Amino acid sequence: MEFTHKPVLLAECIEALHIRPEGIYVDGTLGRAGHSREIAQRLTTGRLVCIDRDQAAIDAAQERLAPWMDRVTLVHSNFSRLAEVLDDLHIDAVDGMLFDLGVSSPQLDDAERGFSYMHDAPLDMRMDRTASLTARDVVNDWPYEELRRILYEYGEERYAPLIAAAIERERADKPIETTLELVRVIKGAMPAKALREKQHPAKRSFQAIRIWVNDEFGQLVAGLAAAERALRPGGKLAVVSFHSLEDRIVKRFMQARSNSAGGGSRYAPETERIEPAFTLPFRRAIGPDEAELATNPRSRSALLRVGIRTHAPAGRVDPEALGLPVLPERGAR
Repeated sequence: MEFTHKPVLLAECIEALHIRPEGIYVDGTLGRAGHSREIAQRLTTGRLVCIDRDQAAIDAAQERLAPWMDRVTLVHSNFSRLAEVLDDLHIDAVDGMLFDLGVSSPQLDDAERGFSYMHDAPLDMRMDRTASLTARDVVNDWPYEELRRILYEYGEERYAPLIAAAIERERADKPIETTLELVRVIKGAMPAKALREKQHPAKRSFQAIRIWVNDEFGQLVAGLAAAERALRPGGKLAVVSFHSLEDRIVKRFMQARSNSAGGGSRYAPETERIEPAFTLPFRRAIGPDEAELATNPRSRSALLRVGIRTHAPAGRVDPEALGLPVLPERGAR
């Protein structure tokens, strides 16, 4: 498969990472290798470790990154397992790290993967096809209350109770097997005014199920904590998010680890402030400019946040404090 690709916020990411030719870098979400390509060609004696849970991305990168494979290592894994990956490669610390979150364009464009609500395909949605849990399992086996919470907490779907109830009724007669069968059920559950909105009626539900199937938020929290431990002092962490809940987790992590979180009363007792593990070079997230929006519409919701590692020791990360929804344990029902 040929991957022609316009990586999101490319110039901003490369500038944020401040690539040193002899440095060691990690692209934790290889995808179409657009960012990795730009990093690799700036290295001389340095090294780039590219991680992706999707074997299709690893296979495609063999060709896309072929001119720089003397300085590139491809790893089929998840960035949440960063410590294990680096340990296997005998790398003690890295100079920069990039996470480009969410589903990739190839995954959306390949109808058979089941991510798209525009094409009919088996209900799958696994980023890692070796994983056991699929969207079909969630839709057909999860109890009503857990389905409702997944749709609401992970998709911010205000019609979650109606949609979960409709799914429960439908699957009582026969299993829901394909993406368009699920779209039909979702549309049938929503009021007429919701069907007239600009956004596709199934967008939020598909997003929620995909995030749950792939444990995207849990993996993100683990990946951020692993990045803090792996970056050497002065190392850069660049994270691109596309979803408000993703960005909330990244924002709260950056604020907490840099002691820059706002709020609090001046009358409240002072609490011990830990030594910051990151400094933040930008006060706000960076979004695409008008030129990028014109050429790459998928970039419109992208936000880049950047942190620079300090000498402070890595600390403990509290998932709930970062806004990670607390839902039932994952696994087949």
